[in-house]
Amino acid sequence: MKFTKALLSLSFLLLFSYQLKAQEVTNGKEAIEELKLQAVNDTAFTLNTTNSVGNLIKYSGPLSLRINGKLQEISFTEGEANFSLSEEAKLVQVTANLGTRTIARLYRTGDDSTQGMAEIPMWLSILPPLIAIVLALIFREVLLALFAGIWIGGFVVYGLSLKSMFTGLLAVGDTYLMEALTDSDHVSVIIFSMLIGGMVAVISKNGGMAGVVNVLSRYAQSAKSSQLVTWFLGIAIFFDDYANTLIVGNTMRPVTDKHRISREKLAYLVDSTAAPVAAIAFVTTWIGAELGYIKDAATSLGIQEGAYSLFFHSLEYAYYPVLTLVFILMLILMNRDYGGMHHAEVRARETGALTAASLDRKGQEKQQQEMSEFEPVDTSRTRSINALVPVLVVILGTLAGLLYTGYNPEVWEDTTIGFMRKLSITIGDSNSYTALIWASLSGVLAAVILTISQRIMSLSETMESLLVGFKTMLPAILILVLAWSLAAVTKQLYTAEYLTSLFSGNISPYFLPEITFFLAAVIAFSTGSSWGTMAILYPLMMPAAWYVSQAQGLSVEETMPIMYNVISVVLAGAVFGDHCSPISDTTILSSLASGCNHIDHVKTQLPYAITVALVANLVCTNLSSWGVHWLLVYIIGAAILWGLIRLIGKKNITGAETETVQHKPAQANLEV
Repeated sequence: MKFTKALLSLSFLLLFSYQLKAQEVTNGKEAIEELKLQAVNDTAFTLNTTNSVGNLIKYSGPLSLRINGKLQEISFTEGEANFSLSEEAKLVQVTANLGTRTIARLYRTGDDSTQGMAEIPMWLSILPPLIAIVLALIFREVLLALFAGIWIGGFVVYGLSLKSMFTGLLAVGDTYLMEALTDSDHVSVIIFSMLIGGMVAVISKNGGMAGVVNVLSRYAQSAKSSQLVTWFLGIAIFFDDYANTLIVGNTMRPVTDKHRISREKLAYLVDSTAAPVAAIAFVTTWIGAELGYIKDAATSLGIQEGAYSLFFHSLEYAYYPVLTLVFILMLILMNRDYGGMHHAEVRARETGALTAASLDRKGQEKQQQEMSEFEPVDTSRTRSINALVPVLVVILGTLAGLLYTGYNPEVWEDTTIGFMRKLSITIGDSNSYTALIWASLSGVLAAVILTISQRIMSLSETMESLLVGFKTMLPAILILVLAWSLAAVTKQLYTAEYLTSLFSGNISPYFLPEITFFLAAVIAFSTGSSWGTMAILYPLMMPAAWYVSQAQGLSVEETMPIMYNVISVVLAGAVFGDHCSPISDTTILSSLASGCNHIDHVKTQLPYAITVALVANLVCTNLSSWGVHWLLVYIIGAAILWGLIRLIGKKNITGAETETVQHKPAQANLEV
């Protein structure tokens, strides 16, 4: 009898303990499945934690929330918390970080619903970029596709009603395009691009570009060597991806045209050397933003290691950027291509048609007209100095501008850090847009002075050439402005927040780098911005990697390699997604500088980018998680890429074989 009573008492205690534990879980943040927002007024709100059927979960304690993109630690009492926005907002977005799980919700204020709040399904936030990308790839009309994406975004933002169809259409012009054109950084890129275009026109008319072609022809005497020179220049101009793209593309275009390299291949060489090298080099315009994001996240986690040290260690895992540069070199040396790129190369080598448009009579007529605008006025006076001086002024002027705008006496007087670290900090803190404008303006002035002083053209003829250069940039600038407008729509709809929450889940910390890479790629592809992707994911994925690793019982020594890997793949995934996206500004500029149809560039680059990304992420990242030394991982990754090129790549026509088709009507000279 006593035994029975004791057994019943023990059972009661166990049941009571289980009920207490169940109640703790119910009231804990693990049980939160929904968030419900209510408006107090235009800037003050109440947030409730509920389960999937809407019942209140009385959670008490802190909760990490991103409210309209800003990370905050909000304290809940009995399932309720109050917060305020600094200014009235049309949309209120709340993302709850629940450790390994994330909930994202979007609300619109001012609707006829409970307390003026209406929830917008967050999957609608991916419609604008998705529609723009699909339409661009199907119809090859980038302007129309981007416009449609912005319009759909306005339709969602303004209420998903018949009225919002018209409101969203008008908002394309009076809101999104205006915001894109009033952003000082955007205007800087437009001015820089137009000045570079004007400079290229002047140095083409004065014979300088023809002189450069003659000089480079000594080193670029075949299709292979001309591609090698392009690859080398792409790595040499490492300090800024915009400057790299426009300078290398415009300089090497006449050289690669001479050896019948397709414009698609040139655009790929330009695009896939610019961002990767700018992302991983120590002295670039990217480094300041990267270190800023890393430092903020590390400080919040209490990590003592400095931001620069974290970045340096992360380079061991920078598989995609490094292998992209290696992959390009292999393609050139092996003289192989595959997919759409091989077809483009065969077309260019056999027919001289450097772009697909060259095969159309309309395209030929248009390019003949453009060519006449860039022909030297005096073919007997083709001096390379007339082009080399302006180009060097742009390169050296950019570096000087970066050092001047980022100079801090305290940094250079600090004896505890080395010269390269000081240089990196200085350029990281610089105003790259100001430096680029100063340099491009100086380059234009140098080109004008050289032209007039040698009496190659009169002042009025030189100014006319400058205007022709400006005019050639307008189509690409219009695409850029629309792409920036679409990026503003995705930012307003918090597309990146939704994608982040979509791919969050209960995972092993060793899988976090792969998931982070994929997430960064999707966000960069959808938004067209690698910088925006870094701004979103560094504050989110670094803490996630730290907390998940700690929850799994990993020591700090075991956690740090995962942290280094996550830091690296945020950047690598952002660059990869940027490479694949037709709405990316750097992809657009690469097409522009290379004289390539934009969609043709995207379609031919996509298979190459995906190949490197799969090897980098599925092979190299997994090998590193198993403890394989980083140097061996790089060797294995490069070997796999070499094998893939040998297996699926097809030989291109060599320089000698090209000579045998010279009797055919070559259309290379029709290209600008």
